[in-house]
Amino acid sequence: MPAPCAVSGKTRTQLPGHFNAPVPPFGEARADLLIVGLAPGLNGANRTGRPFTGDYCGQLLYATLHEFGFANEPESVAVGDGFSLMNARVSNAVKCVPPQNKPLPAEIKTCNAYLARELALYPPKVVLSLGLVAHQAVLKACGVKMGAFKFAHGAQHDLPGVGAGPFVLINSYHVSRYNTQTGRLTKAMFQDVVQRASALLPVSA
Repeated sequence: MPAPCAVSGKTRTQLPGHFNAPVPPFGEARADLLIVGLAPGLNGANRTGRPFTGDYCGQLLYATLHEFGFANEPESVAVGDGFSLMNARVSNAVKCVPPQNKPLPAEIKTCNAYLARELALYPPKVVLSLGLVAHQAVLKACGVKMGAFKFAHGAQHDLPGVGAGPFVLINSYHVSRYNTQTGRLTKAMFQDVVQRASALLPVSA
């Protein structure tokens, strides 16, 4: 169940053709792999209604998921384009587009209950967090102390889960334009964390 929408009336007025509502998770509900991002982009998921769809951030994410067998195509352009995920689900720490694309602490706190509920209802085997905010949101949802598990690209943590058994959390830098264009996150670096996540999942019969 998405969080109550915090998108302002001004945004809805200025961008009437956009989705402009809480963006729900996308993919298989009972997937073994959950990817947690930051928040919908103003002209990405807030426009299309699908996480990481319609803007730059989704390019590396979905191309890499396709490469490792989690997606049927390498690109997600719009809802209804035939793109689908297999044994993977994509969600966000914040459900609505935040002001200036920078989530406020209150928004992160409000939406955390929905992430906790998602983890409890559909417990994954592996969670891949994209960036520090997503990492901290997962920790908070699991009820563990922020300082107990440090964020670092490629770091791997064993978490207790939310009432449904433990899972492995793997950290990655966010797949943002800034990170990829500055070289903070390269294609090879992101492929490595997705490959490691894939290797931790049960082998399909």
